Amino acid sequence: MATKVIGENVVWVSFDIMERFMMDALRGIGVPEADAKVCAKVLITSDKRGIDSHGVARFKTIYYDRIKDKIQQPATNFEIVREGPTTAVVDGHDGMGHVIGKRAMQMCIDKAKKLGMGMVAVRNSTHYGIAGYYPLMACEAGMIGITGTNARPSVAPTFGVENMLGTNPLTFGLPTDEEFPFVLDCATSITQRGKIEVYARAGKAMPAGWVIDAQGGTQTDSKAVLQELIKGTSALVPLGGIGEETAGYKGYGYCAVVEILSAALQGGSFMKALLGFENGKKAPYHLGHFFMAVDIEAFCSLAEFKKTAGDICRQLRASKKMPGAERIYTAGEKEHLAWLERKDKGVPVNAELQKEIKVVQAELGLKQYQFPF
Repeated sequence: MATKVIGENVVWVSFDIMERFMMDALRGIGVPEADAKVCAKVLITSDKRGIDSHGVARFKTIYYDRIKDKIQQPATNFEIVREGPTTAVVDGHDGMGHVIGKRAMQMCIDKAKKLGMGMVAVRNSTHYGIAGYYPLMACEAGMIGITGTNARPSVAPTFGVENMLGTNPLTFGLPTDEEFPFVLDCATSITQRGKIEVYARAGKAMPAGWVIDAQGGTQTDSKAVLQELIKGTSALVPLGGIGEETAGYKGYGYCAVVEILSAALQGGSFMKALLGFENGKKAPYHLGHFFMAVDIEAFCSLAEFKKTAGDICRQLRASKKMPGAERIYTAGEKEHLAWLERKDKGVPVNAELQKEIKVVQAELGLKQYQFPF
């Protein structure tokens, strides 16, 4: 499968080099070494899976810059404020979301091993990278993994034009007997801010129907939209599209479910409180997450579950295709194919991203990295 790479003058950099660079850069601005390794691993996993919107492309703007701006803590204080045999509530104190997410999901897995299920709710966290990383942890442990997170407001409710909800992914990971697990990792909006950032870096217009303005009209200027989302004069559209004719209310409903579960269980912030500004100045985002792990062996044998899940996926892919379609995919398959294509090539770095990497390299004096750009 050809991985779609958006942008001009793309240079490929090996995964190992880029992962080490991100780790060293994070260490250079105060992230402890063990935590920096976790953050870099989550980010590079996104690029390995072909999800260019949430990997290296976001390293500088979402993590590096926020730490420098003192709206995100480089050292993570993972505080368990409430705990039961199968549950916990965690306060992340605005530390590194990747570190918080990994520890929270590991808590779920450990609890599920003992009692069949585990759930952890998190408050005061930060962006935790690709949501799919955490259900993948559960799959590797022979479990079902689920996670969701709220985010800064960018999505309008059905029949509305104000950005009230985050893109709020609801993500599932299910082990199968195939080379890859079934991992459904997607926003509850038609698109998400990271994908618009990819289009903006490449100087490309977005497809119509992704974003609406204050009058409900569609917008396609990616660079303008990124600024208007911050101002609140544009909003992303829920899954299903504008209005009810194509069931936009379904995406809106699931988006609201994630918002509630990311805030109500843990006494966390929500919607407009996640804007990242207080009195006109940058402020921590105080994001909320939730994680779940389910031990399959509490219901049936792992081998039986994997075979049934695999059979379902294989039968779906073997079903009758529409005219002109090359193939049918199941969730997680495209990411696996992206890895097979990229494993010997590395990360695609376009011209805009090359500039960002050079800025970080110069600021920290990381002269040991000789990038091919």
